[in-house]
Amino acid sequence: MANKRDLKKDINYVLGDIIEAVYVWEYSNATKDTKKSEAVIDDAITIFDELIAKVNAKDVENKKSHFKSINSELESKGRELIDRINKL
Repeated sequence: MANKRDLKKDINYVLGDIIEAVYVWEYSNATKDTKKSEAVIDDAITIFDELIAKVNAKDVENKKSHFKSINSELESKGRELIDRINKL
């Protein structure tokens, strides 16, 4: 990872794409109930807020390992959200 700015962009792009995928699913399945898809969007927003707060944390000793852990958390939580979208 190059820097904090790139990590913030990655978080924004990944979770933004997931939210967009949910909106596409809702649009293409207009007759189905959207409670589960809305829950995925709410969880994506919550994850976004949590990860950005971790990125902006000032009291970190080893920034490199801290940012790597945030990046791996983004990947794992992103995959979980994608799996939930696929199950809709």
